[in-house]
Amino acid sequence: MSVLGTLTRRVGHHRWFGAAARLLVPADRVVGRLTRGRVVALGLIPSLVITTTGRRSGKPRSNPLLYVPDGDAYVVIGSNWGQTQQPSWAMNLLADPAAEVDVKGLRVPVRADPATGAERDRLWQLLVTEWPAYRTYVQRAGGREIRIFRLVPTGRGAPAAPPSAG
Repeated sequence: MSVLGTLTRRVGHHRWFGAAARLLVPADRVVGRLTRGRVVALGLIPSLVITTTGRRSGKPRSNPLLYVPDGDAYVVIGSNWGQTQQPSWAMNLLADPAAEVDVKGLRVPVRADPATGAERDRLWQLLVTEWPAYRTYVQRAGGREIRIFRLVPTGRGAPAAPPSAG
């Protein structure tokens, strides 16, 4: 792990970090799209871009997320930087579990399985090992359930499509 990656993990639990990172998400979306998912979160942490279907709009919605691998699946968490409201992408997955992820230049169709019980506990340990600040985010979230999803590939991955013009 790089020095910058280690430093990022150390400061990730600070409230100012979450506020600053939220401001950078739109730029991160653009970088992720332009690099076809190869560079997300400045390459500091394992990240992907998930594209869900908006539960109200029906339109594709993309968000960069930290993930941890679990076999052939990707594990993501709806921490929303410790905010009290659920992230929209997580609500979208509950409404329609079909999604796509762009990870390391590969576009993969996935099905989102919400984790519960012992499986949730196991996946939580994987997540906090990668990003210890999740423990702090749980405290800040005001008692809301922070959802964990296991994104299971449903088909063969393909190279991510180039960014659209316009």
